[in-house]
Amino acid sequence: MRPHDEEPRTATEERLSAAFAARADLVTYRDLRCDAPPQGRSWGLRRVRGVAFAGLGAAAAVAAAYLLVLLPGGTVAPTPAPPARPPGVGEPRLTPPTPAPADPSVADPGAVPKPAEP
Repeated sequence: MRPHDEEPRTATEERLSAAFAARADLVTYRDLRCDAPPQGRSWGLRRVRGVAFAGLGAAAAVAAAYLLVLLPGGTVAPTPAPPARPPGVGEPRLTPPTPAPADPSVADPGAVPKPAEP
């Protein structure tokens, strides 16, 4: 790679760098000083508007929380359904459950079923 000094510049690049240098010469240290904050009616109105919008946002959040959580019958925490029968945790079952007879599956219609072993 060649350094920037060896590369030829186009006329547009020469004009741009001359314009930037002229603009930079116009700026002094006095132009860079800090200005005082704005004062007057518009500054106070901005503060009032900001506080009012913050208050409205907080009121909307409280209203949404009330409607979703605290209102009876809300959808956030529905009441659980009662059990179908009382839970018999300590009661032993008298008879074990009997499995239902399994139907034979048909894998191949032409297959011959095997005889049952004794």
